[in-house]
Amino acid sequence: MLTITDLSLQRGGVWLLDSVALTVQSGQRVAIVGANGAGKTSLFQLLLGQLSPEQGSVSLPGGCRIAHMAQEVEATARSARDFVLDGDLDLRRLERELQQAEARGDDNAVAHIHGELDVHEAWSAGRRAESLLRGLGFQNGDPDRPVSAFSGGWRIRLNLAQALMRPADLLLLDEPTNHLDLDACLWLENWLRRFEGTLLFISHDRDFMDRVATHVVHFDRRKLELYTGNYSAFEVRRSERLAQQQAGFERQQARIAEIQRFIDRFKAQATKARQAQSRVKSLERMEKIAPAHIDSPFSFEFPVSDKVSNPLLSIRHGQAGHGETVILDNINLTLLPGSRIGLLGPNGAGKSTLMDALLGQGEDGAASTLLSGERTCGEHLAIGYFAQHQLESLDLDASPFLHLQRLSPRASEQSVRNFLGGFDFHGDEALSPIRSFSGGEKARVALAVIAWQKPNLLLLDEPTNHLDLEMRQALTMALQNFEGAIVVVSHDRHLLRNTVDEFWLVNDGRVAEYQGDLEDYERWLADRRKDDAEAPKRQLTGNGSADASMTASGPETGVGESAEDRKVRKRAEAALRQKLSPFRKKQAALEKQMESLNETLKGLESDLADPDLYGNEAKAQLKELLGKQSRAKAQLEDIEAQWLDVSETVEAMEEELAG
Repeated sequence: MLTITDLSLQRGGVWLLDSVALTVQSGQRVAIVGANGAGKTSLFQLLLGQLSPEQGSVSLPGGCRIAHMAQEVEATARSARDFVLDGDLDLRRLERELQQAEARGDDNAVAHIHGELDVHEAWSAGRRAESLLRGLGFQNGDPDRPVSAFSGGWRIRLNLAQALMRPADLLLLDEPTNHLDLDACLWLENWLRRFEGTLLFISHDRDFMDRVATHVVHFDRRKLELYTGNYSAFEVRRSERLAQQQAGFERQQARIAEIQRFIDRFKAQATKARQAQSRVKSLERMEKIAPAHIDSPFSFEFPVSDKVSNPLLSIRHGQAGHGETVILDNINLTLLPGSRIGLLGPNGAGKSTLMDALLGQGEDGAASTLLSGERTCGEHLAIGYFAQHQLESLDLDASPFLHLQRLSPRASEQSVRNFLGGFDFHGDEALSPIRSFSGGEKARVALAVIAWQKPNLLLLDEPTNHLDLEMRQALTMALQNFEGAIVVVSHDRHLLRNTVDEFWLVNDGRVAEYQGDLEDYERWLADRRKDDAEAPKRQLTGNGSADASMTASGPETGVGESAEDRKVRKRAEAALRQKLSPFRKKQAALEKQMESLNETLKGLESDLADPDLYGNEAKAQLKELLGKQSRAKAQLEDIEAQWLDVSETVEAMEEELAG
């Protein structure tokens, strides 16, 4: 499908690729990864004919149809449906030709074009466009709205829908999950796995790459390395390669040191001068192995406020919405220090509305979305809030340094610089106006501002948008170590799995604890999409009532089910999933304990390998270490036995659920 031969590419005097070769087979789904600025987007521009290489060639099959996702869209008056249909270039061409043939009165041409339109399945094009829009989170009525009526994030979704609408042999997607919520990400994964052409996509979403990619291409030191498998497989292979590289580097450094010692020792001796000169030439010829630099440029934390209230925040008998429209009713929740909550729920169900209610004000400082009820704050509540509009509220003419200095005028310059260094703002960059910064750099500034203020409650609405893999990993680690409370909405499942302890489901006008995990939620969403095809959603009115009786939200309820047997089956499945969830959690907890104990035993074995322990003066220490080892082994055996029992239960219940 795609062959790159001896390719070299530069942009702005910076070499991105140097004599690279790559072959992508038809039907492969390839994730493109690498550091920011490595050349990933430039590769796409090259394939689209927008750039020319300095040397080498790019070969695609004759007649190859390429579809790509535009990054910007004009605010046109065309409807969303027509905008998406514009992606099918052949359809639009045939429609124009038909219009011209009808104007000429050319009946033969009209009949021929109708035949082509039938082969092209033009009769279903509108339905297919609306299906794409629904999958990406657009609501009923949105297909008829003009493109200009949508915000920037939603226009990006329109661009994605237009790219998916275009029949293609090669599909290029640059950060397709940016501005998507979790529901839309899951839908897109399923769509791309069914795509029959070849897919190249740039992404910083680990789970998305794991679910979609069959191969990974890594931009590494101006070369392209192709790995078979998904992103997790790439990480394993990459770490193995780096370990081998590091070992080779260390061996080479030892050899270099040995040769250099010989040169230094004998270069002045006439009898050894020729041999010393030979060693010098050997050093010059030796191809240097680069040390394996795998450390992230980011290292930061969220310092918690010195004083913490318990509880931090509570809402009782709350209603939240906008104007007279109630979106969430009967909100009753409490956030304690250490709470770690992930919000789940379909697009438009009210997750952002709930975040605004927790914050106590709406977007851009507008009136609170909490229309009624009691919101009680702890005396020492300190909220750190991140949402996409936070980037717009940054002062574009101020530097990262000035943003923090305004918050703490008395802070020393060095302390501010050190803090910003953890977010990879160094030297002049820390003092530069952020106007020219990328979206990812601005997001890092916003996170730095939040962390600097030492919150004890973090409200994070899609914090990973614009962030690359290294920064997402650093954010995940910082949240893991944060001692305050967290409420997060994110489409990044890796972040959710590693930072939250429980989920709340926002659905059907209610907020309730969700007993399942992300896999359960994905199954529930799939069932819900089937339900939506059978019955319309209920709409809440200003007084919080619904046009059908409200039921408790959760995976066990359906919307508009018509067949009683299907209701019973789905309720039974939901009940089984709910029963299964605690066993899965216990299984995961036991696995963590086993991992920790294995690490402890490794450390003890390392300590026991010390020869000095076996002298008479270290008997007490040796006895203590042996005792710790014995106890750790006994504890590990006990936990392994528990894990086996729980795993058998999980396996049996999963088989029952699958059956």
